[in-house]
Amino acid sequence: MTEVEKQLHASPRNYRYIAVVTLLVLVLFGWSLLVVNFRDVNAGGFKIALNILKGIVTPDPDLLFNVTKQSVLYLLAETVAIAFLGTIVGAVLSVPLAFLAASNLVPKPVSWLTRLLLIVIRTIPALVYGLIFIRVSGLGPFAGVLTIGLTSIGMLAKLYVDAIEELDTKVLESMTSIGCTTFEKIRYGIFPQLLSIFLSVTIYRFDMNMREASILGLVGAGGIGAPLIFAMNSYKWHQVGSLLIGLVVLILIIELISNKLRAKLVKG
Repeated sequence: MTEVEKQLHASPRNYRYIAVVTLLVLVLFGWSLLVVNFRDVNAGGFKIALNILKGIVTPDPDLLFNVTKQSVLYLLAETVAIAFLGTIVGAVLSVPLAFLAASNLVPKPVSWLTRLLLIVIRTIPALVYGLIFIRVSGLGPFAGVLTIGLTSIGMLAKLYVDAIEELDTKVLESMTSIGCTTFEKIRYGIFPQLLSIFLSVTIYRFDMNMREASILGLVGAGGIGAPLIFAMNSYKWHQVGSLLIGLVVLILIIELISNKLRAKLVKG
C-alpha cells in the first residue's frame, strides 16, 4: 500500500453526511419521476420524429444553398449578427455596472444595490425579454439585439466583477505613490490586468448568445427560429432538415473558433 493510499484510508469518514446527501438525492430523483408522463407518447409522435430524421438526411438543397432572404445562409447570417451585436451591447454596458458592483472599488451600499440590479436582470428569462421588446420595437432583429444585450449584462457583469475584485491592488498603490492620476491608474494599472479576462468572458458569452438568438426567433425576434417553427408546423420536414443542418454546422464552427480564441487569451 502506497503512502497516498494510507493517507486516504486514514482520513475520517463522515458516514452520516454521506447518508443524508444520498437520501436527499434519491428523494429528489423520485419526486422528479412523478412528473414524467409517457401517456402522450404514441405512434404519431414517433412518426414525426422519424420524419424529422428523414428531413435531416434529405434536406432541401435549394433552401440550403440559395442566398435569398428566405435561405438558410441569410437566416444564419442574421442570427450571427443579432448575437454579435447583442453581445457587444451587453459587454459595453456591463463594464460600468461591474465597476459599480465591485466591493473593493466603491462603497458597500453602491455595490450592494448594483448587485441587486444584476440579480434582477439575470432572473428574467430571455424569452420574456424578447416578448417585451417585441411590444416596444416590433417584430424583427432589433428586438433580438435588445434582448441579447440585456440578458448578456447579467452574466457578463457578474464575471467582470469577480475579475475586478481579484485585482492586484499593489500595482495601484505603487502608481498612487508616484503621483499617477485616476485615469492613468485605470489605463495602465487596471485595464492591462482585466482586458484578457474580459475578452475571454465576452467570447464565451457570444457562444451562448448564438443559441439564444436561435431560440428568440420563435417569438419573432429575428433569426432562424421563426422559419424553423413555421416549417415544423407546416410539416415541411425537408426544410426543417436544411435549417437544422445549417444551425448545427454554424454552432460547431463558432464554438471551435471561440475555444481557440479563449485558449490564446488565457495563455497570453
